[in-house]
Amino acid sequence: MSGEPIKPRGGDAVSTQAGGALPHAKTSTSEDIAAFVTKARALSPHAPGAKGRLIFALDATMSRQPTWDMACALQADMFREAAAIGTLDIRLVYYRGFNECRATGWISDSAQLATLMSKIDCRGGDTQIGKLLSETRREAVASGVRAVVFVGDAMEEKVDELCAKAGELGMLKVPVFMFQEGHDNVAEQAFREIARLTGGAWCRFDPGAAAQLRDLLRAAAAYAAGGREALLKLSKTTDGAAKLIGQMK
Repeated sequence: MSGEPIKPRGGDAVSTQAGGALPHAKTSTSEDIAAFVTKARALSPHAPGAKGRLIFALDATMSRQPTWDMACALQADMFREAAAIGTLDIRLVYYRGFNECRATGWISDSAQLATLMSKIDCRGGDTQIGKLLSETRREAVASGVRAVVFVGDAMEEKVDELCAKAGELGMLKVPVFMFQEGHDNVAEQAFREIARLTGGAWCRFDPGAAAQLRDLLRAAAAYAAGGREALLKLSKTTDGAAKLIGQMK
């Protein structure tokens, strides 16, 4: 794949009703859930020797431009950390503007990811975290995902609907690492619950704190490439890894 951003597949991710309203989410039956859990386990990225796959999900609304630029500069650290452990593919998923949510193909080269990110500008709009979670579930079933990193500062959706999606990721054993910039209380409550339901972790970093975000991204990459054992080893020398391992189930 070229890696150029595309719209994530699936009606929940991109389709709208007349007037721009989002359609009601389809309720999963017990048979549906059992089917995708079975398929996902058959494609498990947690098997020894499996290539690590990490979804790098970012809020690209207007307020996020400074942090987007910082993430562009730091993303290579994820590849470097993973390289010391194994291999890592990253899929960038982001939302911005009015009902726009896009994803790249799987990328294994930091320079390619940096080039793609440098072409994306932030645009005003509401959060679309539900779409990110839906795209993660689809990709987890289709080809396997070991972990998700989300970086954002706000949540403007129905938290119960987000928690339902997060619970399905928890069943698939895909932890979501929610990295929150700033101190928005509504976002914190939602981010903490998403992390808990998926078996991931929530961590806050200060606005513009590149060192804090770097440590968190390195820790997430270590987990994606080498699992819990790699994260535990890194936690002995890195605060970010220690924060993650302390919360994970």
